[in-house]
Amino acid sequence: MTSTPAAAQAKLPVADLATTQKLAKQRQVVILDVRTPAEYATGHLRHAQNLDVKAPDFATKAARLDTTKTYLLYCASGNRSGQAAAILQAQGFRKVVNGGGFKTLKEAGLKTE
Repeated sequence: MTSTPAAAQAKLPVADLATTQKLAKQRQVVILDVRTPAEYATGHLRHAQNLDVKAPDFATKAARLDTTKTYLLYCASGNRSGQAAAILQAQGFRKVVNGGGFKTLKEAGLKTE
């Protein structure tokens, strides 16, 4: 997809913590951890799926996701999740939220595995 490089440079800002906490509790929201598999293995939000934004096939795998669902993305700091959110939006996803960093979310009391 030709829009991916430009989208990767753009970033969706991190949502406020209250919004992220509310979304994380909703069963219909898909939580995506866009960190590396090694980072994901050290701990992640409950029910989160791992989809590494730095993997060469990220855009291809993301294109297989349901564009009608709401996605809550996070990484270590909010930087990569912002990039991933911009890529998803460029692919036609309308409900994408940058949840920020894992440590912040964990400290805020979101359930982890």
